[in-house]
Amino acid sequence: MKSLIPLALAAILFPGLISAQDKSFDNSPIPSLDLYRYLGVWYEIARFDHSFERGMDNVTAEYLLRDDGKIDVINSGWKNGRYKVADGKARQPDPKTDPAHLEVSFFLFFYSPYNVMMLDDDYQVALVGSGSPNYLWILSRTPALDTKVLNAVLKEASDRGYDTSKLIWVDQDMNKATVF
Repeated sequence: MKSLIPLALAAILFPGLISAQDKSFDNSPIPSLDLYRYLGVWYEIARFDHSFERGMDNVTAEYLLRDDGKIDVINSGWKNGRYKVADGKARQPDPKTDPAHLEVSFFLFFYSPYNVMMLDDDYQVALVGSGSPNYLWILSRTPALDTKVLNAVLKEASDRGYDTSKLIWVDQDMNKATVF
């Protein structure tokens, strides 16, 4: 029983470690990324369910370049009539050979993979994954996507082995984002 405790603790603290062995999905990043064009505000169109965003709508992610070369990450949205913000940081471990693979941290020095897996030529739509098939985001520079564009992103996710039926569609109606 005692030998299971470290394994359970590792599964809680590092969820990508255990599922990283599952190669039935492809989370590889795109070959190139112009970080300066990627910076700015992105609307979350859809995501897989996870505890840190559960119940949130009007969700955005803002990426700002810091003087030290890292990126400030400001995730915000509304939950139960209250505005929530999570401040984090991101880094590019290998910007020259693997620029679309980033690592994101919202807690101390614990970083998780952040892979830009699909990005249109105009940097308006992105498909982002992690080290686990349990994390997936569809991001856009606008609160809604054209059906044709959305279908292309969904096909890419499906082709990579993600179960798109598990996506949660984020309500981006700012009229509902008022404090009660």
